[in-house]
Amino acid sequence: MATPVLTRFQLRGADGGPLRGDVRRAGGGARPAVVICHGFKGFKDWGFFPHLADRLARAGLVAVSFNFSGSGVGPDGETFSEPERFGHATFGHDLADLAAVVGALESGTLAGTPPPPAIGLFGHSRGGGVALLHARETSRAGALVTWAAIATAHRWGAETVSRWRAQGKLAVTNQRTGDVLPLYPDVLDELDGDTRGRFDIGAAAGQLECPWLQVHGAVDESVPVQEARDLWDRSGRKSRLLVLPHGSHTFGARHPWAGTTPELDRAFDETTGWFTANLFR
Repeated sequence: MATPVLTRFQLRGADGGPLRGDVRRAGGGARPAVVICHGFKGFKDWGFFPHLADRLARAGLVAVSFNFSGSGVGPDGETFSEPERFGHATFGHDLADLAAVVGALESGTLAGTPPPPAIGLFGHSRGGGVALLHARETSRAGALVTWAAIATAHRWGAETVSRWRAQGKLAVTNQRTGDVLPLYPDVLDELDGDTRGRFDIGAAAGQLECPWLQVHGAVDESVPVQEARDLWDRSGRKSRLLVLPHGSHTFGARHPWAGTTPELDRAFDETTGWFTANLFR
């Protein structure tokens, strides 16, 4: 397959600001697409994401990457220069951003990409939860792959929530850059008001209709592997669960990119195989 060509796009994000992304493709014509969702404190160009997108494009798929409007990452694609957007991020905003990207893709208005015959979803960590929720909401998802996906949207203990409410914000530190970002109670308000279970990731696992591959590291330091097993149980054990014995939250990948690992290579291979088997039909 030819070397993938990267084209950038910009849409309107759920918060009214820019929603920035890339399309990678290695050939013309309509072909299946995969939309890639990063996680909390992540961004589309972090570590393994560009390499995953390149692998998918070389396999004949259209790979679409984007920064959620609440990622906090600015136009340079690397710096957390939009802290207020990060502070007001919610799961509802994430789902709206993902729907906007998928909608533009389906309409043929995303960076000149023809409407794909099938669309797959990929998500890492929180992005895995968001991708799962979106897949539950639409019948058009042809396949789903999640890496280190969260099983619950509410990630904070009572003491943290009490302090967060009292101070009006929670300080979130990016360990790589040292940036301290504010997180306002918007996400708490949203989850507290979710009477219909729209953000219930476990329930979504039980209602999913498309083929789903879960990949999780046995020594994940951020999202315990038990969450993957919980999602597998909630799916009626219909998903495929692949636990990598020495896998961390990022399967050994770092940012800036420092090369691959055996665990990451396995995740790349299994993911590419899953999408090509289920989207090329």
